[in-house]
Amino acid sequence: MSEHSGSATEKIMHNIMDTIADKLPKQKSDNIMNNIMDTISDKLPKQKSGHFDQASVSDKVNKMFGRQRSLHGVLGGGKSADVLLWRNKKISSSVLGLATAIWVFFEWLDYHFLTIISFVLVLGMVVQFVWSNFSSKLNGSSKVPRVEIPDELFVNVAVAIGAQVNKFLGFLQDVSCERNLKHFVVAIVGLWAASVVGSWFNFLTVIYIGFVCAHTLPVLYEKYEDQVDEFLYSILGLLRDQYQKLDSGVLSRIPKGNKKTE
Repeated sequence: MSEHSGSATEKIMHNIMDTIADKLPKQKSDNIMNNIMDTISDKLPKQKSGHFDQASVSDKVNKMFGRQRSLHGVLGGGKSADVLLWRNKKISSSVLGLATAIWVFFEWLDYHFLTIISFVLVLGMVVQFVWSNFSSKLNGSSKVPRVEIPDELFVNVAVAIGAQVNKFLGFLQDVSCERNLKHFVVAIVGLWAASVVGSWFNFLTVIYIGFVCAHTLPVLYEKYEDQVDEFLYSILGLLRDQYQKLDSGVLSRIPKGNKKTE
């Protein structure tokens, strides 16, 4: 019944459209039909294409170490991440310039930590002496503000350093006890590389190099993220192939002790 009514309706609409086309000139009727079809197509909902961009999918998959968050989020997402990624160039340049000045004082000018502290204390005492003796003559008040460092600052620094040290020690213990030869060898090689670098430079220079790398590598990686990821994945692929060759040629031939059966 519904099919019969639908065919009848189609015939009626077809007859009406033929009648309109016969009554109007050919060119005008074509224009009206085109306008009607354009109006109907505009009113219909547009269906989204099922085509997907393979490059966008590969960008999401081929993030370094499989990360899903942005680099800003990986670095903590706070003010420290803003400084490392140079969101505020004045603050980032000031921090890096201060670290460079400290390194130059200790390394190039051969100043020692005790010498710098003594100079700073002497300068502070001279300023307070001049202030206390001449401010009473100018303003009538010789009171000098007290300089105090908050106790919370030392507590927060100690807690942060202790947390990082415990985290690093826990990581080394986990690697040592998880019975994964690959992770164990990588950790040993990393510590050996750190010892080699430490033999080339003193401790302050190593800290300064790490500080400079922390303030330059993240922003460079954010700018050239795709190129760096592609290069790192190619290097990791080569290392994986070499490890498989080592495993199949040497490690797999090492005899393993059999467990005693009770």
